[in-house]
Amino acid sequence: MKNVFGYMISKQLWAKKTQRKAVFAMSLLLSLYCLSCDSNAIFKSYEDFKDTNWFVKTIPTFTFKVEDEKIPYNIFLLIRNASQYPYNNLYITRYIYDQDGKQISNRLEEILLFNPKTGKPLGEGLGDIYDHKVISSRNFKFPKKGQYTIKLKQYMRQDPLPYVMSVGISIEKPLPAKQ
Repeated sequence: MKNVFGYMISKQLWAKKTQRKAVFAMSLLLSLYCLSCDSNAIFKSYEDFKDTNWFVKTIPTFTFKVEDEKIPYNIFLLIRNASQYPYNNLYITRYIYDQDGKQISNRLEEILLFNPKTGKPLGEGLGDIYDHKVISSRNFKFPKKGQYTIKLKQYMRQDPLPYVMSVGISIEKPLPAKQ
């Protein structure tokens, strides 16, 4: 009887390890696919969370350079979550700092990850992993050329926040108006 239970436990552990490897491989492939899509992006980056848990003390930080302060930029938040994420939404506070460390903007964002009525996942999905690209600021004007930093802080009541695989930002030049 001990051998049967030992076999079952080792089979369950193997299945969990295999599932983690598959989730990692799928998120890596999805990242590469998403990174190759935006030719108008001046900066795009993700930060992955260990074991898909976003702790409050973990504040992803992204530093990028603005070469032309005359152009308005679109700032997008990028979220990757698993279908097991326990809420419909995600609150994130987005902070922007200039090269002197002075905060020039902050904003609390509510991002819907699932339809509140149906529970159906929103965003682009592959298996049980979903990517979301949500506009945070449209036509944002950086005050001057130089280096800027964006920090993202999760603003949910749960710590750690489970099944959030990664967050990121994309800074993009606006697309030309269609004629």
